Amino acid sequence: MEDIAGRIEREVASWDGVTAHPHRFGGVEFRLGRRELGHLHGERWADLPFHKTIRNMLVETGRAQPHHVLPESGWVSKQIRSDADVDEVIELFRLSYERARVARSVRESRTEILEPGSLSEPGS
Repeated sequence: MEDIAGRIEREVASWDGVTAHPHRFGGVEFRLGRRELGHLHGERWADLPFHKTIRNMLVETGRAQPHHVLPESGWVSKQIRSDADVDEVIELFRLSYERARVARSVRESRTEILEPGSLSEPGS
């Protein structure tokens, strides 16, 4: 039977462009390109980065708690105690993933606009 961390890693790493790496403090880290989506500390904790407004909403609604080491940051932590928590952790990673995809798309659009020859000449 697959362990909790294995279930989460299998799901999150299956998303387009996501890679899994050893995390510097132990566990596994998930990235989209160079952007970290979050990481697992074994089978009991997940930590994910968000803008503070989203972090506050996640904490206020009980979906996550302030980060266990950096409680004033935009990071959240989610303790994993049950199968329902596994599903919630996957949903939090999905939220982080979708936000990273949007940010990547915006960055790529800006790069296209700034590249020489990417804008049409007036009257063409």
